[in-house]
Amino acid sequence: MPRLHAEPDRSKWVPVTDSLGFRGRRHRKAAIGMLLSQAKGPDAAPTGPGGGFTAWAMSQAVPFLMRKAAGRVLVWVWKDDPELLVVMAQVQAATPQLRVARASMPIEYDDTEEFRGTYLGVGEKLEMPLPPRGRPPFATYTWDLGTHFVSVTAVCSDRERFGTVIGAVDELARGIRVVDDLTVGESTTVLRIDPA
Repeated sequence: MPRLHAEPDRSKWVPVTDSLGFRGRRHRKAAIGMLLSQAKGPDAAPTGPGGGFTAWAMSQAVPFLMRKAAGRVLVWVWKDDPELLVVMAQVQAATPQLRVARASMPIEYDDTEEFRGTYLGVGEKLEMPLPPRGRPPFATYTWDLGTHFVSVTAVCSDRERFGTVIGAVDELARGIRVVDDLTVGESTTVLRIDPA
């Protein structure tokens, strides 16, 4: 399975993927909360008693889950305000079921524009500063690599500030690349150089 690699500007972004323990706890909690609010939408029931513990437990478990994903998921939060902006990149196998799910998206998701990545080539960008049903503003970037989809999702908690940070998200998305692992002897014509 291919892995994702990126080297975002550390003066703007804090990686959540490799943070463990107390280090990065605030950033993980902010990222989890924003991603859950995007996934659940405004119609979801509010968090009940014990919700604080659940968020804390998830913030402790997520780094281990992302490490287990072995580079298939990367997450960052905005350094100046972790609760303002979270970005998640992931690579998924382009199964027939995933292609059908993408084709069945609501019509408002058809309003995409061409977006060129430095390493992934031409993909699609969907920017939703005023999404329907009261969801937070978001942007998605997608590349169809044939066997895999690479997607980047950015969720912002403030509609008024969304326009001021989307340029930094574009810059981050452009720098995403895919790294394939090759078994020794698998190919005599390919030299794999580790990006680090």
